[in-house]
Amino acid sequence: MRIALRSALVLAALGAASAASAAPKDPTGTWLTEDGRAKVKIDRCGPGASNICGKVVWLKSPTGPTGGPRTDLKNPDPKKRSRPVIGLTLLDNLKPEEAKFSGEIYNAEEGKMYSVSLERESASELSISGCLLKVLCGSQTWNRVPDVNQQAAITPADAKTAAKPAAKPQPEAEPED
Repeated sequence: MRIALRSALVLAALGAASAASAAPKDPTGTWLTEDGRAKVKIDRCGPGASNICGKVVWLKSPTGPTGGPRTDLKNPDPKKRSRPVIGLTLLDNLKPEEAKFSGEIYNAEEGKMYSVSLERESASELSISGCLLKVLCGSQTWNRVPDVNQQAAITPADAKTAAKPAAKPQPEAEPED
Protein backbone atom coordinates (compact mmCIF):
# COMPACT_ATOMS: atom_id res chain seq x y z
CA MET A 1 0.00 0.00 0.00
CA ARG A 2 2.82 2.41 0.87
CA ILE A 3 4.56 1.71 -2.44
CA ALA A 4 1.33 2.32 -4.37
CA LEU A 5 0.74 5.60 -2.50
CA ARG A 6 4.34 6.70 -3.07
CA SER A 7 4.07 5.82 -6.79
CA ALA A 8 0.83 7.79 -7.05
CA LEU A 9 2.47 10.83 -5.42
CA VAL A 10 5.47 10.62 -7.75
CA LEU A 11 3.18 10.35 -10.79
CA ALA A 12 1.10 13.30 -9.55
CA ALA A 13 4.26 15.38 -9.05
CA LEU A 14 5.51 14.48 -12.53
CA GLY A 15 2.13 15.36 -14.03
CA ALA A 16 2.15 18.73 -12.26
CA ALA A 17 5.70 19.42 -13.44
CA SER A 18 4.87 18.60 -17.05
CA ALA A 19 1.71 20.73 -16.90
CA ALA A 20 3.76 23.62 -15.55
CA SER A 21 6.36 23.24 -18.28
CA ALA A 22 3.62 23.27 -20.93
CA ALA A 23 2.31 26.63 -19.71
CA PRO A 24 3.37 29.47 -22.00
CA LYS A 25 6.16 31.79 -20.88
CA ASP A 26 4.90 35.23 -19.91
CA PRO A 27 5.11 37.57 -22.95
CA THR A 28 4.23 40.76 -21.08
CA GLY A 29 6.42 43.75 -21.79
CA THR A 30 7.18 46.00 -24.73
CA TRP A 31 8.32 44.48 -28.02
CA LEU A 32 9.83 46.02 -31.16
CA THR A 33 8.39 44.53 -34.33
CA GLU A 34 10.81 42.77 -36.66
CA ASP A 35 10.78 45.63 -39.18
CA GLY A 36 11.46 48.17 -36.39
CA ARG A 37 8.47 50.32 -37.32
CA ALA A 38 6.39 49.83 -34.14
CA LYS A 39 6.55 48.91 -30.47
CA VAL A 40 3.74 46.84 -28.99
CA LYS A 41 3.07 46.68 -25.24
CA ILE A 42 1.67 43.32 -24.15
CA ASP A 43 -0.19 43.06 -20.85
CA ARG A 44 -2.36 40.51 -19.08
CA CYS A 45 -6.11 40.82 -19.62
CA GLY A 46 -9.31 38.83 -19.58
CA PRO A 47 -10.79 36.63 -16.85
CA GLY A 48 -8.30 36.21 -14.04
CA ALA A 49 -5.68 37.99 -16.18
CA SER A 50 -5.01 34.66 -17.89
CA ASN A 51 -5.08 36.08 -21.44
CA ILE A 52 -2.89 38.67 -23.13
CA CYS A 53 -3.64 41.88 -25.00
CA GLY A 54 -1.31 44.19 -26.90
CA LYS A 55 -1.46 47.74 -28.19
CA VAL A 56 0.78 50.03 -30.23
CA VAL A 57 2.74 52.40 -27.97
CA TRP A 58 5.33 53.76 -30.44
CA LEU A 59 5.73 54.25 -34.18
CA LYS A 60 8.89 55.06 -36.08
CA SER A 61 6.74 57.39 -38.21
CA PRO A 62 3.93 58.54 -35.89
CA THR A 63 2.54 61.20 -38.21
CA GLY A 64 0.83 60.82 -41.56
CA PRO A 65 1.43 62.78 -44.77
CA THR A 66 -0.65 65.74 -43.55
CA GLY A 67 1.30 66.04 -40.28
CA GLY A 68 -1.50 64.64 -38.10
CA PRO A 69 -1.33 61.33 -36.27
CA ARG A 70 -1.06 58.17 -38.37
CA THR A 71 -4.55 56.62 -38.44
CA ASP A 72 -6.16 53.25 -39.15
CA LEU A 73 -6.89 54.21 -42.79
CA LYS A 74 -7.27 50.65 -44.15
CA ASN A 75 -9.84 49.54 -41.59
CA PRO A 76 -12.82 47.90 -43.35
CA ASP A 77 -15.14 49.88 -41.03
CA PRO A 78 -15.16 53.49 -42.28
CA LYS A 79 -16.08 54.72 -38.78
CA LYS A 80 -12.73 53.39 -37.43
CA ARG A 81 -10.45 54.87 -40.12
CA SER A 82 -9.80 58.08 -38.18
CA ARG A 83 -8.63 56.40 -34.96
CA PRO A 84 -4.92 56.89 -34.20
CA VAL A 85 -2.63 53.88 -34.64
CA ILE A 86 -0.79 54.75 -31.41
CA GLY A 87 -2.99 53.25 -28.71
CA LEU A 88 -4.61 50.83 -31.17
CA THR A 89 -5.22 47.30 -29.83
CA LEU A 90 -3.63 44.72 -32.12
CA LEU A 91 -3.88 41.66 -29.84
CA ASP A 92 -7.13 41.17 -27.94
CA ASN A 93 -7.63 38.38 -25.41
CA LEU A 94 -5.18 35.79 -26.79
CA LYS A 95 -5.65 32.62 -24.78
CA PRO A 96 -2.97 30.33 -23.35
CA GLU A 97 -2.61 27.16 -25.39
CA GLU A 98 0.17 24.70 -24.49
CA ALA A 99 3.47 26.67 -24.74
CA LYS A 100 1.99 29.69 -26.57
CA PHE A 101 -0.86 32.19 -26.67
CA SER A 102 -3.31 31.99 -29.59
CA GLY A 103 -6.02 34.18 -31.05
CA GLU A 104 -6.18 36.97 -33.61
CA ILE A 105 -3.96 39.92 -34.48
CA TYR A 106 -5.08 43.04 -36.33
CA ASN A 107 -2.77 44.31 -39.08
CA ALA A 108 -3.47 48.04 -39.41
CA GLU A 109 -1.36 48.31 -42.59
CA GLU A 110 -3.82 46.02 -44.38
CA GLY A 111 -6.95 46.40 -42.25
CA LYS A 112 -7.12 42.61 -41.79
CA MET A 113 -7.33 40.13 -38.94
CA TYR A 114 -5.01 37.11 -38.88
CA SER A 115 -4.95 33.96 -36.75
CA VAL A 116 -1.85 34.28 -34.60
CA SER A 117 0.19 32.47 -32.00
CA LEU A 118 2.84 34.05 -29.79
CA GLU A 119 5.58 32.14 -28.05
CA ARG A 120 8.39 33.65 -26.02
CA GLU A 121 11.60 32.08 -27.32
CA SER A 122 13.86 33.73 -24.71
CA ALA A 123 13.82 36.67 -22.34
CA SER A 124 14.49 38.96 -25.30
CA GLU A 125 12.67 37.30 -28.23
CA LEU A 126 9.00 36.71 -29.02
CA SER A 127 8.03 34.49 -31.96
CA ILE A 128 4.90 35.63 -33.84
CA SER A 129 3.25 33.25 -36.32
CA GLY A 130 0.14 34.24 -38.22
CA CYS A 131 -2.13 33.04 -41.01
CA LEU A 132 -4.88 34.51 -43.16
CA LEU A 133 -7.45 31.87 -44.15
CA LYS A 134 -5.06 29.15 -42.89
CA VAL A 135 -3.22 29.38 -46.21
CA LEU A 136 -1.23 32.61 -46.28
CA CYS A 137 1.11 32.23 -43.32
CA GLY A 138 4.21 33.97 -42.05
CA SER A 139 6.28 34.48 -38.95
CA GLN A 140 8.61 37.01 -37.43
CA THR A 141 10.55 37.66 -34.26
CA TRP A 142 9.93 40.67 -32.06
CA ASN A 143 12.64 41.89 -29.66
CA ARG A 144 12.07 43.10 -26.12
CA VAL A 145 12.73 46.79 -25.52
CA PRO A 146 12.54 48.87 -22.34
CA ASP A 147 9.08 50.10 -21.37
CA VAL A 148 10.28 53.72 -21.43
CA ASN A 149 10.32 56.11 -24.42
CA GLN A 150 6.77 55.40 -25.53
CA GLN A 151 4.89 57.99 -27.50
CA ALA A 152 1.66 59.48 -26.33
CA ALA A 153 -1.18 59.48 -28.82
CA ILE A 154 -0.93 62.61 -30.96
CA THR A 155 -4.12 64.57 -31.46
CA PRO A 156 -4.60 67.21 -34.18
CA ALA A 157 -4.53 69.89 -31.47
CA ASP A 158 -1.15 68.55 -30.27
CA ALA A 159 0.26 68.75 -33.81
CA LYS A 160 -0.78 72.44 -34.06
CA THR A 161 0.71 73.42 -30.70
CA ALA A 162 3.90 71.48 -31.43
CA ALA A 163 4.44 73.62 -34.52
CA LYS A 164 4.33 76.86 -32.48
CA PRO A 165 7.55 77.91 -30.75
CA ALA A 166 7.45 77.86 -26.98
CA ALA A 167 7.24 81.22 -25.19
CA LYS A 168 10.52 82.40 -23.70
CA PRO A 169 10.52 82.46 -19.90
CA GLN A 170 10.69 85.96 -18.44
CA PRO A 171 13.54 86.66 -16.03
CA GLU A 172 12.46 86.98 -12.44
CA ALA A 173 12.56 90.46 -10.92
CA GLU A 174 15.21 90.90 -8.27
CA PRO A 175 13.80 91.39 -4.79
CA GLU A 176 14.12 94.89 -3.30
CA ASP A 177 15.91 95.33 0.01
